Amino acid sequence: MYAPLNSNECILNSMLQNRFKKILVPLDGSLNSIRGLNEAISLARQSDAVITGIHVMPNYSPKVSRILKSYKSELIKNAKKIMSQAKTSAARHGITFYEKNTTSRDVVSTIIGYAKSNRSDIIIMGSQGDGNRRKEYLGSVANGILHDSKTPVLIVK
Repeated sequence: MYAPLNSNECILNSMLQNRFKKILVPLDGSLNSIRGLNEAISLARQSDAVITGIHVMPNYSPKVSRILKSYKSELIKNAKKIMSQAKTSAARHGITFYEKNTTSRDVVSTIIGYAKSNRSDIIIMGSQGDGNRRKEYLGSVANGILHDSKTPVLIVK
């Protein structure tokens, strides 16, 4: 049996239900990006929101792309695996999950631009992605999005 909600919990639930309908989650397969997804799922359950996962692959010049053709196919296979796992995780919790796979030379601008064009209510992401091996508090992508985005950002550590 559940305890009745107090007035503060009712207000918070009302705010969540009215505030977040579209959540954007940058995913790169790192443990921190999965933490971001888990937080997004939790928030989506409370606010009846949908989640869009975005995976940005590097965009190389045509000459480099020809040389790295097999590497590029591995990147695409990895992106599909990441999105499939995220979709399964969201579905287990009854959350609708959309996926966006894209390529870009500027990951930060791509994610911010997609959040704006998709009218995302919030970006939820891990503090460090797969591309940052140093022990920094924020990865370069998280830091860039946090500072440049007009969309609210929640960083999960």
